[in-house]
Amino acid sequence: MIPKVHDMGTDTRGLIAYLYGPGKAEEHIDPHLVAAWDSQAPDPGRDPKATYGDLQRLLDQPVMALPRNARPADHVWHLSVRAAPEDPILTDEQWADIARRMVTATGIAPEGDDAACRWAAVRHADDHIHIIATVVREDGRQARIRQDGKRSQEEARKIEIDYGLRRLNVGDGTAAKRPTSAERHKAERQGKERTPREELRETVRRAVAGATSEEEFFDRLAAAGLLIRQRAAPSGDLLGYKVALPDDRNEDQEPIYYSGSTLAPDLSLPRIRERWSETADPSHSNDVPADSSSRPSPSSPGTARRKAASAVWQAVLVIDHGDDAVVAAHIAAAGEVLDALAKTSAAHTRRELREAAWAFERASRSHVRAERGHDRALRQAARDLVYSGPALGRGEDGATTAMLIDMAFFLVTAAAHWHAKKEHALQATAARQAAEHLRAAYQAAAPVPLGVLYQRGRRLSQPLRQKQVAYLRQSVPELAEQILAEPGWYALAATLADAESAGHDPAALLAEAAGRRELDTAESVSDVLVWRLRRMADLPADASAMPEPDATTPTATPSAARPSRSRNDRPGKAR
Repeated sequence: MIPKVHDMGTDTRGLIAYLYGPGKAEEHIDPHLVAAWDSQAPDPGRDPKATYGDLQRLLDQPVMALPRNARPADHVWHLSVRAAPEDPILTDEQWADIARRMVTATGIAPEGDDAACRWAAVRHADDHIHIIATVVREDGRQARIRQDGKRSQEEARKIEIDYGLRRLNVGDGTAAKRPTSAERHKAERQGKERTPREELRETVRRAVAGATSEEEFFDRLAAAGLLIRQRAAPSGDLLGYKVALPDDRNEDQEPIYYSGSTLAPDLSLPRIRERWSETADPSHSNDVPADSSSRPSPSSPGTARRKAASAVWQAVLVIDHGDDAVVAAHIAAAGEVLDALAKTSAAHTRRELREAAWAFERASRSHVRAERGHDRALRQAARDLVYSGPALGRGEDGATTAMLIDMAFFLVTAAAHWHAKKEHALQATAARQAAEHLRAAYQAAAPVPLGVLYQRGRRLSQPLRQKQVAYLRQSVPELAEQILAEPGWYALAATLADAESAGHDPAALLAEAAGRRELDTAESVSDVLVWRLRRMADLPADASAMPEPDATTPTATPSAARPSRSRNDRPGKAR
């Protein structure tokens, strides 16, 4: 049950006409009254003799009874109440009961109060109602409706229990503002996937990712094609900004601007400035050089992805064991990495990575205040991804993309566990949704590089392969048999051989990789270890250009690559 208090208004008749009219896109069906302050209230939907004006005059009567100078500037109160998509269709009688409970809970018409406000509940769809009221009571006083939004949410939770409806999580005030119904309908008419508000929020978040100054941030917004208005104090100091899409205009053909704070709580200019804090302890291992505000030297997408994978993995360990304020900063910066990765991804992974970043945006904010500065390694990783340019999805770029997605999956899952532990239900759910999209992106990115490694492992001579088995039994004896039974063992064997050829001790390296985080319940331990080892040993993620450690007859190709995750990392499973 989703109640929403809309902005106060002045036009009672205009709102009535909308509620009883066809809607923006003919979506209103059989508009009619289900309940009102008076059982004899006119119903323009079902009574052919009743008019919009009849209902408006009766609702406005207490307002009009006041002297003109005593009437409130905005006197029209509007609440919509919507059922969840999976809820059963409620009857008019049930919606009438819900409407009465809502006006009681919000203070519009407390139970037993004969001098309460006048109100009416209109149903024009199966899944929701609208309640219109005038806030002047019968006794001439104004209704006490402070915190009406919070009270409507509390009553909705009770209604869900009483009617056996889907139990929704309670909001915590950190979510981005939802698009209005008018914005949604406009986007639908124009055939757009997202509303202008949502498109702007995504574009601004991408512009923030890894940015280190106001100049750079606004340059990125301009490069993205947005219209920008800046708000300055008389002193000339910049106070805020607004952005608009060039083709999103009102009836007067003027651009429709949105301030950063109306796009999301963390996109106001003061909150963005917090990301540029340099307050962390300079000795912190995740810190980056003090001159990181300058534009980084261009590097290949593969190099940037490899560095980002290392920063992401370090962040996983921080989220597992760090202080709350530091963890909150890392989770917020993780959102920047996902935004940058989505912005620079190849076509075959772009959609899922974009959806992962979009979902994780909700998980990047909570009431735990982030201690900025400790997250600079992740923010630098996002910056490097942006300036390295887009990856084409082949060779080292494609393989390191799979490696980074694999690490990002663990990071997002660790964030979901942390939020769940802190009882941040909405954020935990959002992180799990992001993990699902990362899983799909990994499945698109991993088959080619893992297939190359699989073939290399199958071509190893029997003595060399037995040598890798010995390393395995020495390093992780408790998991050795499980790994040997996995199709991914051949890719891991090739990786161990590559590590030895590069001068590493395979057994020691494998023991370290396995000890970094739990592996007992991994669906494919070998897949997990392949990426950890290749990152730790600084081996090319794309093994196709490496010399063969040994060669015999090639054999069959591996089964489809799976995301390297543990069963406990699956959404809905606790570690």
